[in-house]
Amino acid sequence: MREKERRTASGFLYFILIVLIAFAALWAFVETLRTVDDTGNPWPTLGSLLVLFLDLLCLKGLFGVQPNQGVVLQLFGHYIGTERTPGLRWANPFYAKKRVSLRTRNFETSQLKVNDHEGNPIEFAAVVVWMVVDTAEAIFQVDNYENYVKVQSEAALRNLATSYPYDAHEEGVKSLRGNTAEVAAHLRDEIQERLSVAGVKVTEARISHLAYAPEIAASMLQRQQASAIVAARQRIVEGAVGMVEMALERLAEKGTVQLDEERKAAMVSNLLVVLCGERAAQPVLNTGTMYH
Repeated sequence: MREKERRTASGFLYFILIVLIAFAALWAFVETLRTVDDTGNPWPTLGSLLVLFLDLLCLKGLFGVQPNQGVVLQLFGHYIGTERTPGLRWANPFYAKKRVSLRTRNFETSQLKVNDHEGNPIEFAAVVVWMVVDTAEAIFQVDNYENYVKVQSEAALRNLATSYPYDAHEEGVKSLRGNTAEVAAHLRDEIQERLSVAGVKVTEARISHLAYAPEIAASMLQRQQASAIVAARQRIVEGAVGMVEMALERLAEKGTVQLDEERKAAMVSNLLVVLCGERAAQPVLNTGTMYH
């Protein structure tokens, strides 16, 4: 079921007419009461009462439409259309009217405890920004579109968590923590696919909370620290090897000292110890040599 536009009449003109007719019917009712005893004819009095009743019934057809709001009109269960024109409007008094907000809304999902792609338990939550774009689908396709948005958003969030690891330990692998923009776009598309049946448009979806579950947080922190130490050591070793190579090349170019293979090996060993060590190097005099 798709939304169809329904143009209703301006309510200000109808309001003035209803008020004038009501005053006229009351005046006629009072006047007929004065003459009913003389003429004995009650029909003018009953007629004025009928006109007043119908006039008050027409008053029920007045309704207001706020900006960014749609009013769904139904006649005995049949969908008539949706009025979006803001202001005071008038329609058939027998129309059932249900207001639907078209404003942008947002909500934050509860913190879900799910497993990531590697099976690690994590805590996950997101903020979803959404709005109704089709009032007919929102009212008639689902039972409660607001609750439907919340439930389906949490279902999409659970499914997303199983598609990515919390943290990437290899090159080229996308993770929840390292690729927030791609993950957010994936989350928005998946929620939109689920909510399209309810006439809802998802404008944004962002991760608001991401953490390891408390039972494994300590061990995963140690793992992250170990990975960081290994990465730092690799960078230190690469830099130290480059510095040693540069030192040997400079000494050979300038001819400052002639080093045989044993002395080169000792020099490389000493430089690597100095450059890669965590503490300041302690000088040691090496008096041993293969030459006598």
